[in-house]
Amino acid sequence: MLVEPAFDDRGLVPCIVQDATSSTVLMMAWMNAEALRLTRETGIVHFWSRSRGALWKKGETSGNTLALVELRLDCDRDCVLVRATPAGPSCHTGTTSCFFTLDDGDTDDGIAPILARLDAILAARRDSATGEHSYTRSLLDKGMPKILEKIAEEHGELAAELPGPDDDKVIHEAADLLFHVMVGLTARKIPVDRVLAELGRRFGTSGHVEKASRK
Repeated sequence: MLVEPAFDDRGLVPCIVQDATSSTVLMMAWMNAEALRLTRETGIVHFWSRSRGALWKKGETSGNTLALVELRLDCDRDCVLVRATPAGPSCHTGTTSCFFTLDDGDTDDGIAPILARLDAILAARRDSATGEHSYTRSLLDKGMPKILEKIAEEHGELAAELPGPDDDKVIHEAADLLFHVMVGLTARKIPVDRVLAELGRRFGTSGHVEKASRK
C-alpha cells in the first residue's frame, strides 16, 4: 500500500528533487495528488504549477525531463523527496541545479555539474557531424592508442608532482589527467554519471560507507 503525503489546505506538498546519481539537490516545486499519481504511474516527474494553476510535466517543452528513481517522504510526511535521473539542466536558467546562489551572493553550480557539463561537451565533440577542429576531436579521431598514450603521459606528470611542495602544479596535473580519462570514457561512450554512481555505491549514497575493492 502506497503511503500518501500530508497535503496542506491547498492540496499541495513541497517536493525536493535530487539527482539519484550525484546526490545534487536540483530543484524544489509543488505536487498535488494528481501530480504525484502521474509521477508514480508514468515514471516521469510531474508537478503542480501554482502560478498557472495547472499540472506540469517537467521537461514537457524543454525536453529536460526527470526520470523517477525513488520517492521518499520526510518524518512528518509533509515534504516529498524525489530522487531522479535528469535528462538535462533542471533549472530554467540552464544550470544543473536551481540552488547555485551562495549566501554571500556568489554563484557555484557544484563539482558534479562541472563534470556533467564537461561530459556533455566531450560527447558533442565526438558526435559532431562537421568534424570541427578541436584538441578533443583530434584525440578521438586518432583513437584509443593516442588517448592511452596521453593518459599515461599525464599520469606520469602527476606522479612526478605529487611528492613535491607546489600545490598548484599538483592541481594542474590532476586536472589534465582527469580530462584525458574523461576523453577515454567518451571514446567508449561511457557517461561520467556511471563512474559517479559507482563511487556513490562504494562511499555512501546507499546510507553506509563501503570499502573500495583493492586490486
